[in-house]
Amino acid sequence: MTVKIVTDTLSDISADLAGELGITLVPLYVRFGEELYKDRVDITSEEFYRRLVTESTLPSTTQPTPNDFAEVYRKLSGETDEILVITVSSKMSGTYQSAVQAREIVKAARCRIIVIDSMNVAMAMGLIVLSTAEAIKRGAGLDDASEFVSRAIGRSHLVAYFDTLKYLAKGGRIGKAQGLLGAMLSVKPILTIREGEMAPLTRVRSMTAGLDYLYNVAAGYPNIERLAVEHGTTPADADKLAERLRQHFPGKPIYRSVLSPVIGTYAGPNAIAVTVLEAEEK
Repeated sequence: MTVKIVTDTLSDISADLAGELGITLVPLYVRFGEELYKDRVDITSEEFYRRLVTESTLPSTTQPTPNDFAEVYRKLSGETDEILVITVSSKMSGTYQSAVQAREIVKAARCRIIVIDSMNVAMAMGLIVLSTAEAIKRGAGLDDASEFVSRAIGRSHLVAYFDTLKYLAKGGRIGKAQGLLGAMLSVKPILTIREGEMAPLTRVRSMTAGLDYLYNVAAGYPNIERLAVEHGTTPADADKLAERLRQHFPGKPIYRSVLSPVIGTYAGPNAIAVTVLEAEEK
């Protein structure tokens, strides 16, 4: 039987693309006051960002429960005997722990389940998932696919422009970028992911300078497999960046995505990210 892939909505893989590749998405939750929504299920990214910038109370987020994952495992165990689960970094969310706990709940289902902490978020995780799904289509079994993910983690590189660190700081996900807070009055931070946490790279004065920096970082990789460009509330700027990268990397897949509501809770509006998945050396 073919290995089934499960990931969470912080991978920023669209529902259409997930359906095309047979990937199951488990949503996290975002809360506005007493209203609780499943990420990208009960609330669209467009509606979320509208509320983010207009409501006085900032939203909060919650990881999926073990039962949320267990329900998915039970369903998939009727279709396969091997499930590969790839989650957002355990340093950013409790999603990995929920996925592991769910495996114990359904162990009577006689289905092998491997859960991997991607140590990434957004399309830095999403590109790993997409590449792994294609490896499975080529015939990779559960163990081979698991090893493939482990190797891919070090090849995935995200660089993100933030208009402000306010949302990241208030949400408690600022990681190693804490030291930038005092200097953020007139400059915009550029962050990356190191060891599963957000970490600072540099600062710029404007969105234009930020887009140039993101382009130069991505274009500096000599051998890539695929790329992704994501945005919160500025699709036109993200489209321009994607087009520049398309010209630099002709023929390479470039995925366009909207940062999910849960990620937007911490990234805030106007964030743009580019992710490069380096090609694996043969």
